Amino acid sequence: MAETWTGEFYCVKCKDKRETSGEVQVSEKGTRMAKGICPECGTKLNRILGKA
Repeated sequence: MAETWTGEFYCVKCKDKRETSGEVQVSEKGTRMAKGICPECGTKLNRILGKA
């Protein structure tokens, strides 16, 4: 079961913060990132959470 994170993401296309949830993934450097989709425009959103 994948870890999920719910909170604010910044949408570059809308230029506004959106409240949504996303799946947490670990990058090659060991940084945790939440990846979601904007509920308004459908753009992919990323949020860096910090080291795992």
